Amino acid sequence: MNRAFSRKKDKTWMHTPEALSKHYIPYNAKFLGSTEVEQPKGTEVVRDAVRKLKFARHIKKSEGQKIPKVELQISIYGVKILEPKTKEVQHNCQLHRISFCADDKTDKRIFTFICKDSESNKHLCYVFDSEKCAEEITLTIGQAFNLAYRKFLESGGKDVETRKQIAGLQKRIQDLETENMELKNKVQDLENQLRITQVSTSPAGSVPPKSPSTDIFDMIPFSPISHQSAVPTPNGTQPPPIPSRSTEIKRDLFGAEPFDPFNCGAGEFPPDIQSKLDEMQEGFKMGLTLEGTVFCLDPLDSRC
Repeated sequence: MNRAFSRKKDKTWMHTPEALSKHYIPYNAKFLGSTEVEQPKGTEVVRDAVRKLKFARHIKKSEGQKIPKVELQISIYGVKILEPKTKEVQHNCQLHRISFCADDKTDKRIFTFICKDSESNKHLCYVFDSEKCAEEITLTIGQAFNLAYRKFLESGGKDVETRKQIAGLQKRIQDLETENMELKNKVQDLENQLRITQVSTSPAGSVPPKSPSTDIFDMIPFSPISHQSAVPTPNGTQPPPIPSRSTEIKRDLFGAEPFDPFNCGAGEFPPDIQSKLDEMQEGFKMGLTLEGTVFCLDPLDSRC
């Protein structure tokens, strides 16, 4: 079993991979609501959330309010919660953000999952009442998560760490180039100070012989342009000019420039794509835990 997916008791998947990859599996349920929780996983966490939302449901029921019906569409792209008639999307929970999913072993209608909100980054627990198919829905979410994780790896997610290392190397090269430029400026300053000292100490009226400028180590600075123009080829003609580097930069399927140690620009990878890859990697790395547990612990919960 994939390390990103775990369930205490193995179950057979409910659907074919094609059904979840190319289409979606619809389910009808009543939406009890969602509430913020402190942890991304845990039976006690969802148990408290279910009790809280069930209590709120009984209050609304006593006031004559009906529990809203929703349609769940489960695929490798996430769990969508829609209004059944208008098909308006109320919530779109991406699978790499879902960390915990559980169904009630005693009440086959109740199931819940914890998802990290994409805007607030808070963990929200969603609770539903289905027609005695809570376990099937839980398994379907688990199967979709498993397929999505495999697809993520096949599409290049496993290269995220390599890309991070390359970005780190590019940053290191930039730092070294900056440091090298600072050292060159310091050397130039020292050379200027040395020339000023020589002029001030030379006899009045004397003109020092002109010689090629040298650095503090008596080395003539290398100049590829001057050497190119001064040294002709054996037949007396000038050597051909050095071809310039192509300005056309190819990009990979992530929209990033390929690693080039001789041309490390400031924009290494598009930040929006890189951050999305990092987010998906962290989400899948945390994994999804499926559990069958008991939510109905008091008389209030015994009637749903």
